Amino acid sequence: MTSMHRGDIAIVGASETTEVGVRPDVPVLGLHAEAARNALADAGLTVKDVDGVATAGPFALEVSHHLGIQPRWLDGTMVGGCSFMLHVRHAAAAIAAGAADVVLITHGESGRSRVGVAPWAPNPASAAGQFEAVYGAQTPYSTFTLPALRFLHERGMTREHLAHVVVAQRTWALNNPRAFRRKPTSVEEVLAGPPIAYPFTRDMCCVVTDGGGALVLTSAERAKDMPGGERAVYLLGSGESAEGPLVSQMADPGSFLAFRRAGEEAFRTAGITRSDVDHFMAYDAFAHVPLYMLEDLGFVGRGESGDFVAEGNTLKDGSLPMNTNGGGLSYTHTGMYGMFAIQEAVRQLRGEAVEQLPGIGISFVQGVGMFFAAAGSLVLSRHQG
Repeated sequence: MTSMHRGDIAIVGASETTEVGVRPDVPVLGLHAEAARNALADAGLTVKDVDGVATAGPFALEVSHHLGIQPRWLDGTMVGGCSFMLHVRHAAAAIAAGAADVVLITHGESGRSRVGVAPWAPNPASAAGQFEAVYGAQTPYSTFTLPALRFLHERGMTREHLAHVVVAQRTWALNNPRAFRRKPTSVEEVLAGPPIAYPFTRDMCCVVTDGGGALVLTSAERAKDMPGGERAVYLLGSGESAEGPLVSQMADPGSFLAFRRAGEEAFRTAGITRSDVDHFMAYDAFAHVPLYMLEDLGFVGRGESGDFVAEGNTLKDGSLPMNTNGGGLSYTHTGMYGMFAIQEAVRQLRGEAVEQLPGIGISFVQGVGMFFAAAGSLVLSRHQG
């Protein structure tokens, strides 16, 4: 019997839009379609092979109609930037259950050019609209401030630790021609940058770009018979969780419960330990988020994340290379970054990354949704089981 974990489900296609960065000539559905065509070509398949579609943003049925697909399985789960981690998990369950054979997961956003995108505003009837937005907590940089300050204070860390995260991410982006920010920087330069909302300066906040990406999933058994099956990447484990839509109501602003729950399930279902992980993709919309992840997932102890990054452990020769494409702080961030984190994990496991790590076998991908609302975790492997 096929399982959704332990390598029974494979990612056989993975690609981004031809360009990421500034795409004022392409609307949102066009970005979805471009990424989808590239991912299907990467898998050696066409839209005729697809019977499952998942996306966040547009309705999944809008994407399937735009591509000419008549699906028998749809998933429109929308929990912010980690939606695509959940889509991989849900698609794996659907394939294992026989509800779909080939699932296409798409992402596309005109985050910078705003082509055909309505102005963002919280729903005034929602909890966040009633109890946070009216006090100015409407954007990530104004909503993430208090948790970040709480995190730093409780651990005796400083804004320098946030700056070290930026410098580490930029180091990975320097040689990446697709990265939005490629200029070398230093802790001093980051701290001296334009203030956005204390404690954040500009470079502690993600870039804002246009672009998209797509994935194609099927069973590992079918992947073996496909032309490029040797490039398949396997899902060993996964997890998902949510705490709530209000940052002000987090059980502990200095630690995210959903990270802990989703991550623990991913490790358990994969049957691995932290020491088995060779590569880590940590959704870095802002500089403090990877520090939360390193601690909440158990890669380091409480209060150790800042020095862990500052000492170079997330760089190429470090013990846990992290965000090897430059991350949301330097590579790209269209508004929902999760798809791009998965894409880089797949590239590293295939041996196709710009800053390729030697001989990695397992990549852990951690996403965050909204402003500490939801979490999605994936354990991906170059080898089945």
